Amino acid sequence: MIKHDFKDKIVVLTGAGGVLISQFAKAYADAGAKVALLDLNREAAKRNADEIKASGGIAFAYECNVLKKQSITDARNQIEKDLGTADILINGAGGNSPKATTDNEFHEETGLEDVKTFFDLDEEGISFVFNLNFLGTLLPTQVFAKDMIGKKGASILNVSSMNGFTPLTKIPAYSGAKAAISNFTEWLAVHFSHVNIRVNAIAPGFLVSNQNRGLLFNEDGTPTARANKILSNTPMGRFGEAEELLGGVLYLTDETASSFVNGVVLPIDGGFNAYSGV
Repeated sequence: MIKHDFKDKIVVLTGAGGVLISQFAKAYADAGAKVALLDLNREAAKRNADEIKASGGIAFAYECNVLKKQSITDARNQIEKDLGTADILINGAGGNSPKATTDNEFHEETGLEDVKTFFDLDEEGISFVFNLNFLGTLLPTQVFAKDMIGKKGASILNVSSMNGFTPLTKIPAYSGAKAAISNFTEWLAVHFSHVNIRVNAIAPGFLVSNQNRGLLFNEDGTPTARANKILSNTPMGRFGEAEELLGGVLYLTDETASSFVNGVVLPIDGGFNAYSGV
């Protein structure tokens, strides 16, 4: 296994109350980093930080609303007091909402009684999903990147999705937001290229999480029709595990391993993006 050394690096992670980003935080702590776990739910972030500290790592938890710049700034100021200024930023906050999700994959002329169609999507739900993912990446970057200018090994990692390459059915706001994050990653990589900040992204394939479990599995634990479609279009024939993202995450933010990698959106997807279905 490749050994990544993040000794004394300060890594800030948004969305760190969740299972996925907390795994990233643990991996950085294991590699010697000091980690700041940010989440709207501070208690969830604190539980994850406490686990890291119990294993001998250095971790602090902070309440942070990634859609409110003042909230992000308040977290940034407290992090500076506790740890110092950020070397690496992981923009991990995001998610979808049923209010921005259609019931049907294809619109038909008939048979749409009691079906939530594209025309029924909630305006506030759409705004929330798009803003949570896109603005929830842009605003933390505005706040934390200022401290990273000119630092050795400074790096930003965004979390895109397979939706950033090809939109999935039913979730137009989420798909659009992830496409925007992929584009924004490339824009930032160019924008910060003269001040020594690299910007890349990962695009996870399909992992089972609390957010999507209801879409992927029936109450009896069998895969839904949507899950079977995903699996049949994933050449490796299975869902990914959160741990399988860690190699890409650490590689892209490791100044020794990827110092000339900039503006990349890395699929970690079991071949889903490469497969045409034929």
